[in-house]
Amino acid sequence: MSHSRPLLALTAAAVVTVSTLGTADVASGSPRPPAVTVQASGTTTVQAAQPAPASQLPTDAQLSTALLTAAELGPDFTEVPPSTGSSPSGGASPVSGCDALRALLARQGAEPTPQQPHQGVEFEGPGGNPMVTESLTAEDPAKLTGDFATVTEAFANCHSLTFDDGTGTSVTFTVTPITLGERHDAPAVRLDGTLAGVQLNGYIGIERFGPTALSYGFFQRDSGSSQLASLYYRAAVAKAERTLNVPAGSETAGTTAGTTATV
Repeated sequence: MSHSRPLLALTAAAVVTVSTLGTADVASGSPRPPAVTVQASGTTTVQAAQPAPASQLPTDAQLSTALLTAAELGPDFTEVPPSTGSSPSGGASPVSGCDALRALLARQGAEPTPQQPHQGVEFEGPGGNPMVTESLTAEDPAKLTGDFATVTEAFANCHSLTFDDGTGTSVTFTVTPITLGERHDAPAVRLDGTLAGVQLNGYIGIERFGPTALSYGFFQRDSGSSQLASLYYRAAVAKAERTLNVPAGSETAGTTAGTTATV
């Protein structure tokens, strides 16, 4: 079996993780809370929470512009056409061993809509090593807060994951929380495993910019260094901040990001 196959399976899982940001409340079983209004007479009225108007969300075109390009990663990288995706057949989740994250990965994202614009990109180096994925998904900020918290909890509670490449071969990875960028509050995990004596290493991180969530994946073989993973993650965050004009960590557009810390 090609050593790049588990990396492809990891990439497929990371892409699914991106799409779950819009459905994490379903996976966690936590419905979105209703809005409560207190009238002048003292009467309390409970109303169903309404999503933010689509006009307040970034468009697909704006999200696409905020993604990294192959040229920004370096001359050795090429963009992988969407048609070459390697998701497991039948829509099965390629991950097991962590109930919290498996529940999220099992959710298949719907097609992008005006209420939830979504854009993603995937790159690979020579021979498919390393691989980099990035996606941006926009939705109502209040809903994104709940979705972000669900994914954060899943990252924190996962200690081991087993990925199936779809051909009957599986690889078990240890999962360790890590800080990829400048914000320690930005959830990220490191994955370490081996296949036939070959070292496999991956990183998955998420960040938010007001109503927009960024999901990032970096996967490599024959190396356990986090240097490139952190470098490209920081580049992705910086470009999203600059293009969307929202600081990393902001829960609403135009607010100040949380306290930053240097790795």
